[in-house]
Amino acid sequence: MLLVESMSNAKAYSTQSATSPLALATIKRREPTPHDVQIKILFCGVCHTDLHIARNDWKGSTYPVVPGHEIVGHVTGVGAHVKKFKVGDTVGVGCMVDSCRECDNCKEGFEQFCEKGAIFTYNAPDKHLGGMTFGGYSDSVVVDESYVLSIPKNLDLAAAAPLLCAGITTYSPLRHHGVSAGKKVGIVGLGGLGHMGVKLAKAFGAHVVVFTTSSHKTADALRLGADEVVNSKNADEMAKHASSFHFILDTVAAKHDINAYLQLLKRDGTLTQVGVPAEPLDVQVFNLILNRRSFTGSLIGGIAETQEMLDFCGQHNITSDIEIIPIQKINEAYERLLKSDVKYRFVIDMATLQ
Repeated sequence: MLLVESMSNAKAYSTQSATSPLALATIKRREPTPHDVQIKILFCGVCHTDLHIARNDWKGSTYPVVPGHEIVGHVTGVGAHVKKFKVGDTVGVGCMVDSCRECDNCKEGFEQFCEKGAIFTYNAPDKHLGGMTFGGYSDSVVVDESYVLSIPKNLDLAAAAPLLCAGITTYSPLRHHGVSAGKKVGIVGLGGLGHMGVKLAKAFGAHVVVFTTSSHKTADALRLGADEVVNSKNADEMAKHASSFHFILDTVAAKHDINAYLQLLKRDGTLTQVGVPAEPLDVQVFNLILNRRSFTGSLIGGIAETQEMLDFCGQHNITSDIEIIPIQKINEAYERLLKSDVKYRFVIDMATLQ
């Protein structure tokens, strides 16, 4: 472990336990090493993963926790050997801040699948300071330049923040599975991930169908770019689409009937799960055997692919639909997030961190 001696204080919001609210705290940040970029954080998106880790829903949290991995800010300092960025640049930091860089996955651009374990932006071992990494609910962060991303100049910075997780989480499987013009694509769920899936699939040229259990979301799905909206509780509506989809992206993070969607895939069609239900999903194998269907998963994307996604969003002027909040309302935002009471992503204005 490489430990640095030079540190500075930063303001942040952290939680001390699974049942404690997030509150103002002082944390340590390293001074930039030769390959580091120092960033003043302007905005940070609020991901459902933040809530899960803050509340130890996945049983792996180490406290204190400072969440946040949808970070946008300005460069305020660079190490002596930094080549990609300069002071004043607008940059982003997503879900990872390091990896081994030596395994096959890292060398092939899949750092998220690092064989030695990717170093995530928060709640991961910090090789520089010891302890755990702290995320973007803070006024600043220091990150190796290899894990810092350029934000297209034409994008609204607050609305671009969720692209660093919600954007790449949906872009990567759409691209990997060849979504393009002439393809029929389903998006299951219309939340933080789902609404980005709709925008991106449409930009890829696909015919986009949204599946929702909430009929009041129909108008919004069409506004976001969907060609059709199906109430997944309506058996007749579902039956009309049997064996017709090239690809379905499932963003639902609660237990649901995955077989109802597997039956909608064409021969060699694929359903990719990106929502993470707490309970296992029951898969009827016969639904895979018929028509040689595939059921897969996907985890964010590598650094190069994340930059590709940001550039694609810049070209197509794609950002997230957001509600900006002051940091002081983060606990209220978590409660609303549990009720799906946001369209479609909370973003913290870090100027409110005083």
